[in-house]
Amino acid sequence: MESNLENLTEVADIARRVQSAARQLAREKTAAKDDALQRMAEALVDQEAAILSANTVDLEAAHRRGLDAAFVDRLALSPAAIAQMAAALEELTRLPDPVGGYDEQWVRPNGLQVGKKRIPLGVIGIIYESRPNVTSDAAGLCLKSGNGVILKGGSDAFASNRAVYTALRQGIAKSRLSAASHDAVGFIDTTRREAVQEMLGLDQYIDVIIPRGGKALIDFVRTHARMPVIKHDEGICHLVIDGSARAEDVDAIAINAKTHRPGVCNTVETLLVTDDGVEAHLARVLTKLAAHGVRLHLCARSMAVARQSDISPELLFEASDEDYRTEYLALALSVRVVADLDAAIAHIDQYSSRHTESLITQRLAASQQFVDQVDSSVVMINASTRFSDGGQLGLGAEIGISTTRMHAYGPMGLKELTATKFVVIGDGQIRT
Repeated sequence: MESNLENLTEVADIARRVQSAARQLAREKTAAKDDALQRMAEALVDQEAAILSANTVDLEAAHRRGLDAAFVDRLALSPAAIAQMAAALEELTRLPDPVGGYDEQWVRPNGLQVGKKRIPLGVIGIIYESRPNVTSDAAGLCLKSGNGVILKGGSDAFASNRAVYTALRQGIAKSRLSAASHDAVGFIDTTRREAVQEMLGLDQYIDVIIPRGGKALIDFVRTHARMPVIKHDEGICHLVIDGSARAEDVDAIAINAKTHRPGVCNTVETLLVTDDGVEAHLARVLTKLAAHGVRLHLCARSMAVARQSDISPELLFEASDEDYRTEYLALALSVRVVADLDAAIAHIDQYSSRHTESLITQRLAASQQFVDQVDSSVVMINASTRFSDGGQLGLGAEIGISTTRMHAYGPMGLKELTATKFVVIGDGQIRT
């Protein structure tokens, strides 16, 4: 599909318009923003046929290029998926407006009143790869939080992203937002890779960049961006099982965390079993995973257990150090037996991407140790890593999962798209 962007200088023009509109959007009333979100949701549903037709163009191109199943899964849309995108926008209308409230207020001894007021970040650049739902999620979250947004999707989803964006703009045009706010949602209408480089140099217009995609994209953005970057890094997520874990929890959580949707970032990629959990759980859970077609990359001890079980040898591989650093995004799993919880945490410290880690246990002390000592943006006890998602955690849609320790760490919803400014009210005080 051809681009409507004739030259890269237009990227700066788009950014300039978004910045101007964002200043107006930051002043809009909650009711007007919510009306725009509702109209955007309705437009997605109304334009379902056009969006699905565009998505078919992208899917056919992906199949011709031989892209892997996980990529195609993230790219594919359906009537149900479009309905979910619309529902996510509608849910944002029911969430509190994060802009304008005060986080803290206090009075100094000299009578100065000091407060920290929530404000938008400004203009957010979103650079993402294969998921068209990011177009609507990011637009909705930024609009509700009073931010301008510049959307730059990957070339493999270009037709889908353009169709979604077209519907969203139709909804905004019908809303109660002032006309001056309409350009706050911008779209880089080109497949040219150079447009990303151009965006990363526009720090006079763009306040923060959020990249969502593979390691190559993240590294490129981090290297070239002239503005702050909030990384949505790869998801090397760990599931730890100890000897106290209930068998039914182990089976349900392990299968769900690995096989529910293996091509997304919150699927588990490494299973760690403590020494006291080997006899109770390892053979059984490996057998169940293999029954779901999971390829098992095993340490020496877990390999010995697997070979004594009824598992096809074609699914068994010796694990290398590189395997523990791999985000498979497929029906594949690294497995390692560790001495105890201390050793499991040490493994996570070495190999984790700081996305999501989960422990299955019935020991309160182990739960507390895991929560206190694991350095990741989301830490779970007795739950599937698949819940590491803004919608599942009550944030509405999410713009990404920050693996960067900035003001936001973990799933980023509305509040995470705001900052605070100090407001000081005096009565003639001067400093002496």
